[in-house]
Amino acid sequence: MEIWIGRDGERHGPYKEDDVREWLRSGQLSRDDLAWREGLADWQPLSTLFPEAAAAVPPPAPPGPRAFSPFTAAALEDYAGFWKRVAAYILDLILLYIPTSLIEKMGGGDAARNALEQALAASGGNPQLALAAQQQFYAVMWPAMLASGLLAWAYFALCESSRWQATVGKLALGIRVTDLQGRRISLGRAIGRYPGKILSAFILCIGFLMVAWTQRKQGLHDMLAGTLVLNGRAGEFQDAARPPDGRGGSFSA
Repeated sequence: MEIWIGRDGERHGPYKEDDVREWLRSGQLSRDDLAWREGLADWQPLSTLFPEAAAAVPPPAPPGPRAFSPFTAAALEDYAGFWKRVAAYILDLILLYIPTSLIEKMGGGDAARNALEQALAASGGNPQLALAAQQQFYAVMWPAMLASGLLAWAYFALCESSRWQATVGKLALGIRVTDLQGRRISLGRAIGRYPGKILSAFILCIGFLMVAWTQRKQGLHDMLAGTLVLNGRAGEFQDAARPPDGRGGSFSA
């Protein structure tokens, strides 16, 4: 059975019942912390839900600063919403527009575009001539288009695997990319995540729209790469370099 924990006005979880009992016995949870599970009408103190575990709780330690646990951060329902991610992506596109425009100009984009427009106008609606004009355009522009694509790929991969865990757009909106445990992703995972975006766009952008209705606000590319996009900048969180131990980790909030 899954248990939700309420502390300091925030909801954490869900957690396995055995883990909650263990945390209660070890003192990582207080008998006065509130909990909820399916079937309860309201939140209840842990001492009411698990009286036998609460009886073994050691005396409370002197008050001190509470450490933040990345384990609980990953479990929080703090996923970045659809429109917030859209806004971040628009900011990134604006940022990339300048270098990609320069690459296009250096690759003869203006001349190629003018030649295409003239060829289409002269084709008189002939589909074969129009197709030939488009083929000529892409034959000239493919190096610049490839360079622009690689630039965008490198930008997203390097930024999202950096210590900021975010592109400039995501950083501005206060969101970050993590793995499924809330940790910083590797460069390899970030590199693999970008082609998933191409697939998400290829299927009529349904892969992006999935963020609006999936439980963890994941797009198709997030699911393929095993990533989450969470609220909060990376500097506000510890880097969870080690996974929880075999007993389910620790609780701290």
